[in-house]
Order: sequence, then structure tokens, then C-alpha cells
Amino acid sequence: MEAVILILGLLVVAFVALGIYVSVKLIRAASRGVDRTITQARRAVEDTTLRAKTYGQVGVAGELAQLRLSLRTSMRATQEALQTGVTEDASLSESLGLFQRLSVHGRELDDELKRLEREPDKKTVTSLLPSLKKRTGEITRSADSLRWAARDRARQFADDDLAALNEQIDVEAGALRHWTTEEPVPGGQDPTGAPGAPGTFRSAHPQGQWNGNGNGLSGDAGVAEAITAADPRQQTTYPWQKSARPETTN
Repeated sequence: MEAVILILGLLVVAFVALGIYVSVKLIRAASRGVDRTITQARRAVEDTTLRAKTYGQVGVAGELAQLRLSLRTSMRATQEALQTGVTEDASLSESLGLFQRLSVHGRELDDELKRLEREPDKKTVTSLLPSLKKRTGEITRSADSLRWAARDRARQFADDDLAALNEQIDVEAGALRHWTTEEPVPGGQDPTGAPGAPGTFRSAHPQGQWNGNGNGLSGDAGVAEAITAADPRQQTTYPWQKSARPETTN
């Protein structure tokens, strides 16, 4: 009896621990979802603000906003392209690793540009603009190179697959038209056995010939075959066939 109680107690403790573990996992997953939503919303607000600054402000502030916007747009597009492509092409994992290293420099530059937007000494900021533009151009050029290389690779794979599919379809279409194939008759004779030109051909699927008495067909063995009317009830009909119109009598 004590053993049964002990086992039941252990089961209760196990179920409680499992419930706590599942609850913690769900709470963490919900928290990550909320954080992701907040991050996306904050990012959308920042991008909208930067676009407004590029159009509404001139001088140093407008140029800094333009640099940040071009940097963020290029990096985000490359990240989405690589993360989407690596699920179908594992060889992009190395490119994704290089992009993550590039992202470190991109975040540092974005933070520096953001700090300079609040810098009151505009003269000093103006003197730094050439180097900031150069760094931004180098990072965005590298990001664009990775993104377009991944897209070109995916497009090449799609073109190769389409070409192979077209070849298979051509072969299948030729196989479906096998009845039109003709083969040469040995000795240059025509199908009736009479001598003919060397290039004489006969059908690959010869039909029987009338036996002369009008009531049957003679095949290769010369045996007459009776012709019987087909039973319309046994004929196979298809949805695309039109039903025969009844004959009208006057």
C-alpha cells in the first residue's frame, strides 16, 4: 500500500513539473512574440521618421537621415533574402554567416549616425560626412552583392529545372505521338510486296486489308476477320465527347 501511495505521489509531482515546464515555455514564446511585434513596430516608426526627415529637412540632418535610411533598407532586404533562401539552399548558410558579420558593422554605423543627428556641432558633423558616406556605401554595396548573388543563384536553379522539365515534356509528347512513326521496308518494297524505290516506307502499325469478298479483313496471316457492329452500351464515353444528335425524319 505504501508503494502505491509513493508511486501516485511521484506521478503527481511529475505532472506538476511538466505543467510548470509547459507553462514557462508558453510564456517565453508569447513574450518573444510580443517583443518581436514591438521591435517591428519601432522599426516601422523609425523608418517613417527617417523618410520624413529626408524630405522635410535640408543640410546635415537630411543627409544623415538619408544615409541611415539607405543603410537600413539594404541590410533588411539582404537579411530577408538570405534567411528565406537558406531554408531551400543550404549552401547559403556561409553567405548568411558573412552577412551577420557585416551586420555588426552596419549596426555600429547606424548607431553613430543616430548619435550625430543629435549632435549640436553641425560643423564637425559636416566634416565627418565624407567618411560616413564612404562607410555607408561600402556596407550597402557588400549587402547588395550578397542579396543579388543569392537571387541569381535561385533564378539559375529555376531556369535549369524549367529546361529539364521542357525536355521531359518534349520526350513525353513524342511518345504520345508514336503512331505517326514510319519504318523502312526491307528490300525497298512497298507495303503490297511490289518492288519500289529504295526509300519506300510502310506504317509502323499496318492495318489489315480487305480480303476481296467484301465481308472481312485479311491480316498478315491472310485470315479473314469478321466485322461485327460495336455495342454502343459497351463503348467507353468521356466527359469531353459530344453526344450524337438523333437523325431527323421528314
